Amino acid sequence: MDFLQNNLIYCIPALGLVGIIVMMIKSAWVNKQDAGDKNMQELAGYIADGAMAFLKAEWRVLSIFAVFTAALLAYSGTITEIKGVPMHSSWIISISFIIGAVFSATAGYIGMKSATKANVRTTQAARTSLKQALKVSFTGGTVMGLGVAGLAVLGLGGLFIVFLQVFHVTSANSVEMRTAIEVLTGFSLGAESIALFARVGGGIYTKAADVGADLVGKVEAGIPEDDVRNPATIADNVGDNVGDVAGMGADLFGSYVATILATMVLGQEITVTDKFGGMSPILLPMVICGLGILFSIIGTWFVTIKDDKSNVQTALNLGNWSSILITAVASFFIVKWMLPETLNLRGYEFSSINVFYAIIVGLVVGTIMSIVTEYFTAMGKGPVNSIIQQSSTGHATNIIAGLAVGMKSTVIPILVLAGGIMLSYHFAGLYGVAIAAAGMMATTAMQLAIDAFGPIADNAGGIAEMSQLPPEVRERTDNLDAVGNTTAATGKGFAIASAALTSLALFAAFVGIAGITAIDIYKAPVLAGLFVGGMIPFIFSALCIQAVGKAAMDMVQEVRRQFREIPGIMEYKAKPEYEKCVAISTKASIREMMMPGAIALITPIIIGFTFGPEVLGGLLAGVTVTGVLMGIFQSNAGGAWDNAKKSFEQGVMINGEMHYKKSEPHKASVTGDTVGDPFKDTSGPSMNILIKLMSIVSLVIAPYIAVKAIASEHKQEVRKEIRIEQKTDSLGNVITDTLTNTTDTLRR
Repeated sequence: MDFLQNNLIYCIPALGLVGIIVMMIKSAWVNKQDAGDKNMQELAGYIADGAMAFLKAEWRVLSIFAVFTAALLAYSGTITEIKGVPMHSSWIISISFIIGAVFSATAGYIGMKSATKANVRTTQAARTSLKQALKVSFTGGTVMGLGVAGLAVLGLGGLFIVFLQVFHVTSANSVEMRTAIEVLTGFSLGAESIALFARVGGGIYTKAADVGADLVGKVEAGIPEDDVRNPATIADNVGDNVGDVAGMGADLFGSYVATILATMVLGQEITVTDKFGGMSPILLPMVICGLGILFSIIGTWFVTIKDDKSNVQTALNLGNWSSILITAVASFFIVKWMLPETLNLRGYEFSSINVFYAIIVGLVVGTIMSIVTEYFTAMGKGPVNSIIQQSSTGHATNIIAGLAVGMKSTVIPILVLAGGIMLSYHFAGLYGVAIAAAGMMATTAMQLAIDAFGPIADNAGGIAEMSQLPPEVRERTDNLDAVGNTTAATGKGFAIASAALTSLALFAAFVGIAGITAIDIYKAPVLAGLFVGGMIPFIFSALCIQAVGKAAMDMVQEVRRQFREIPGIMEYKAKPEYEKCVAISTKASIREMMMPGAIALITPIIIGFTFGPEVLGGLLAGVTVTGVLMGIFQSNAGGAWDNAKKSFEQGVMINGEMHYKKSEPHKASVTGDTVGDPFKDTSGPSMNILIKLMSIVSLVIAPYIAVKAIASEHKQEVRKEIRIEQKTDSLGNVITDTLTNTTDTLRR
C-alpha cells in the first residue's frame, strides 16, 4: 500500500496505457474478421478513402490555426506581470496546447479508422447472424472508446508529471503548482478547439451528403436509401464516419479532459493533510477516470445476445449499467482511501463521504439523461409514435410534431441537471459539482463504444444495400441501425449533460482565477453580457444549419446532373461519379466551419478584455443555459424524426391501416428526417463543445483580465473615501488622514 501511495501519480498514465493496449488488441481482432467479397471491399474502400481525404483536408487548415494560436499562447506565457500583479503562466502552455490538439485529432482518427474497418466486416457478419454482427460492430466502437479515454488519461496524467518537474513543484498549494495546472489548461484548450472544428466540419459534411442523397434519391428518383446508383451515397456513408465517429471522438475527448482539469483547478485551492503530499483533491478526478477505463472494459463483456430474436438495446444497456455500477462501488473505496476526513473550499466545509455522494449524483444524472433521451427518440415509444401518427396528415404536421417532441424533451433533463447541480453542491460545494462531472465522465470509454457502434451499423446497412445482399442481411443491419440511432441520441444527451456540469466547474475555476466573488446581473453591462451569451447558441446553430442547406443544394444539383447526363445509371450499366459528391461535401464543410469556430474562440476574448471578468461571467452564464437547451432540443427532435421514418420500414398502424415505405405518410416522415438531420448531427451536438470551449478560453485569459478588475475596484474605493470621509473641523481645517489611507490602499 505504501508503494501505491508513493507512486499513485505514475499509475494514472499507466491506466491510460492499459486502455490503449486493449484497444490495439481489439482493433487487431476486428481486422482479422472476414471483409466479404470483392464488391463489398471496393465499396468500403471508397468510404475509407473519402473519410481520409476529408481528415487530411481538415488537418491542413487546422494546423495553420494551431500554429497561430500556439504562437499567441507562447507570447502570453512570457508576460510575467501586469501592473504589478504577477502572472502564473509560461511559454510552455503553447506546447501543451499543441499536444492537446494532436491528441484530440488522433482520437478522432483512431475512431474513424476503426469504423471504416468494422463497417464492411459487420455487413459480412450479418450474413451469418445478428449476434456476430453485433459483436463486430460493438468491438469496432470499443476501439474508439478505449482509444479516446486512453489517450486522454495518458496525455493529461503524463503532462502533469512532466510539469511538476519542470516547474519544481514542492507543495500542492504553491505558486508553482498553480503555474503547472494553468499551463495544463493549454492541453484542454487544444483538445476542445480541434473538437469544435471536427464536430462542426464533420456535421456539415455528413448532413450535406445525407440531405442531398435523400432529396434526389428517395424523394425524386424513388430508389432506396444507400442505393448504389445514387452518386451521393458514398459521401453519405463517409459522413457517418467523419461526423458521428471522428467528430464525436474529438468531442468526448475534449469533455473528458476539460472535466478532469476543472476539478484539478478547484482541488488545488483545497489545503489538506493527506498521504499524497496534499495532492489528493487534485489527483482524485484523474484516478477515478483512469480506473473508469478498466471498468468500461469489464462492461464490454456483458454486451452480447443469444440469437436474432434477442434485444440489442438491452444488451447495450446491460454493459453500460454494469460499468456505471462498478464505478459507483469502487469510488467509495477510492475516496475514503485518498481524501482526509474534512475538506474546505472557499469557506465551504465538507467531508470525504460527501465527495463520494457527489460522484454518485454525477453517475445518476448521466444515467437518467440517457434513459430520458432513449424514451424520446426510441422506436415504439410515445414521442416517436406521435410523429408517426401526425405524418398521416402531411409533411407540415410531421414537422410540427417533431418540433413539439424536441421542445418537450428538454423538461426532464433540465430538471435532472438542476437537481444534480444543487445536490452535488450541497454535498461538497463547487468541488462536488466538478467531481460529479468527473464521475459521469468516468465511463466515457463505454459511452463512446455504444455511440460509435451506431454509425458502424449504419455503414454496414449501406454496404449491404449497395451490394444487393439478401433481405435477411439488411434486416439484421437495420435492427442494429435502429438501435444505433437511439444510442447516438443517448450519447448526445450524455455529452450535453457532462458539458453542462463541466462548464459550471470551469466557470467556478474562472471566477476564482479572475478574482471576482460574485456576478451581479443587476448591473447593466452584466445583464447585457447575459443576453448576448444567450444569443450566441442561436447564431451558432443558424450558421451550422445554413451551411448544411447550402452544401445540400450543391449536392442536389450534382446528383441531378449525373442522373441526367450519365446514361445507364438507373439500369446499373454505368457507375456514378462518387468522388465529385465527396469533393462537394469536403469543400463545403472546410469552408463553412470557420465562422462558427471563430465565434466560439473570439467572443470571450473580446468581451473579457473590453468589459472585464464580471461581464464575461454573464456571457458564459447565458451561453451555458441556452446552449444546453438548444443542444437537447435539436438532438432529440432529430433523433425522433429519424426513428419515425425508420418505423415505416417495418410497417406502422395509422388509424387502423398499415403503412409502409413509399406511402404518403412515409414521404412526410422523410421530410421530417431531412429537417432533423442537421439538428441532430450538426448544430445540436456542437452546442456542448461551444459552451465548454468558451469556458476554457475564459479560464485561459482569466489571469490577464483579473488585473483590470482589481485596478477598477481600487479606483472606486479611492473615489468613495474622498467623497464620504473628507471633512473639516470647527476651525475650517481639512482632515487629511483619509487621503493617507487611500494611498495605502492603492499601494496594496
